[in-house]
Amino acid sequence: MQSSGHRLRDVEHHPLLNNEEDFDGPSSESELPDQIWFIRDGCGLVCAFITWFLVLYADFVVTFVMLLPSKNFWFALINGVAFNFLAVLALTSHLRTMLTDPGAVPKGNATKEYMDSLQLKPGEVIYKCPKCCSIKPERAHHCSICKRCIRKMDHHCPWVNNCVGESNQKFFVLFTMYISIISAHALILAGFQFFTCVKDQWTECSDFSPPAAVILLIFLCLEALLFLTFTAVMFGTQIHSICNDETEIERLKNEKPTWERRVRWEGMRMVFGGQPSLLWINPFAGLRLRRLLSRTRKGGAEFSV
Repeated sequence: MQSSGHRLRDVEHHPLLNNEEDFDGPSSESELPDQIWFIRDGCGLVCAFITWFLVLYADFVVTFVMLLPSKNFWFALINGVAFNFLAVLALTSHLRTMLTDPGAVPKGNATKEYMDSLQLKPGEVIYKCPKCCSIKPERAHHCSICKRCIRKMDHHCPWVNNCVGESNQKFFVLFTMYISIISAHALILAGFQFFTCVKDQWTECSDFSPPAAVILLIFLCLEALLFLTFTAVMFGTQIHSICNDETEIERLKNEKPTWERRVRWEGMRMVFGGQPSLLWINPFAGLRLRRLLSRTRKGGAEFSV
């Protein structure tokens, strides 16, 4: 067995390494690991906190500065429910992205016993990652922040304090989608609020004083414009990568595919699971909260990294 910095072509030909069941998440609830995936990275934690703070700030301005003082009850109710509902979906998607194992290869599995169990043929070559001492499957890359090899790693995102990989890419796509939607919604509401307040000369359009309301709205517009631009571009990039079955790392390295590509709808079904349905846009799908809470009460929940 060789140890180098690049994946060897012969990896894809070995059935034990190419079988997705060997490295995917547990197939049943009873096989779930007794650990919570969490990356203890200072920069990532700060970025995650900033993300939550900005979303909650936007929710505060939309709800208490613009909608509650509105004279139109149905306008305030419909937009308030819609914005808060989308904000909950966005924050849930963020949590699922951050706390879901992105597809980490078992650490330290490159042992002599495991190598013997692979029953390698003469001349067959597999790759061992020298950093985490694991056998790296096809399309896996080592993340220096997570300190693990990640299957189908797209990139490490500090805003979600985690890698985006095979098992959590769906939640990352949903996060960027919902953030871009609520950013656009906030911009539209802010524009309408400015128009209404100027028309009423800022006398009855808000419970806040005119200077405070203007400052809050200006910061909201800047935040929403920045978030909308960033997340919309990222959402488009992710959808393009999924439809072409090519991760961002593979695109930047200009790697020639040695795997069978699953393009367009087949790639979307692989990431989001099954046929198109509302489950595709539901970040709560597959969440086993009852088991997680029972595991926490028993003291079995631990940090994975």
